[in-house]
Amino acid sequence: MAKVLLIGGHGKVALLTAPLLVQAGDEVTSLIRNPDQTSDVAETGAQPEVADVESMSTDELAELMRGYDAVVWSAGAGGGDPKRTYAVDRDAAIRSMDAASQAGVRRYVMVSYFGAGPEHGVAQDDSFFAYADAKAAADAYLKASDLDWTIVAPSRLTLDEPTGKIAVKGRDDAAEQGKVSSRANVAQVIAAVLADDSTNGQMIEFVDGATPIAEAIRG
Repeated sequence: MAKVLLIGGHGKVALLTAPLLVQAGDEVTSLIRNPDQTSDVAETGAQPEVADVESMSTDELAELMRGYDAVVWSAGAGGGDPKRTYAVDRDAAIRSMDAASQAGVRRYVMVSYFGAGPEHGVAQDDSFFAYADAKAAADAYLKASDLDWTIVAPSRLTLDEPTGKIAVKGRDDAAEQGKVSSRANVAQVIAAVLADDSTNGQMIEFVDGATPIAEAIRG
């Protein structure tokens, strides 16, 4: 059993991830900013906790994380305002990594997206640029950290039913042709990487595919 802190606990992916972790026997705390979301989170079996990571310092985050075995970052500003996108998707995410290290939480799973990185190719006048730029910075910081990290990077998200099967870039040619990832499959990938230490140090870019998740992610 692991004690897992799920940051961004009311997001669509997080709400699907929490029950999987709880069913696996983990003790899950889902961090949310809005207290009105408490009941939705509680229904997943996770313990809701209200905290605003955007405004919290590294020390405050470290105090909150102390005693956990793993952190999953599934938070995001949701696009729209570039200033807030950088504040959450880059700055708060980076503070959370420093806080995890400070608190002695070695395992850190970041939810990113397929194609993320400094060569994302998004034009500066594109509304997606701030998010792409922020994620590139956060992912790079995580890769350079001393944490046992995994970056989960799905393609365009859908609300399709889970298949439990994916195609991973660099391992399956089908990943280059695929275009979508169901959020339910993303949740299964998060749960699977937390249970598989061979995924430490990997960025797993994937789409819905034909390979069972546990097999597809294995490092």
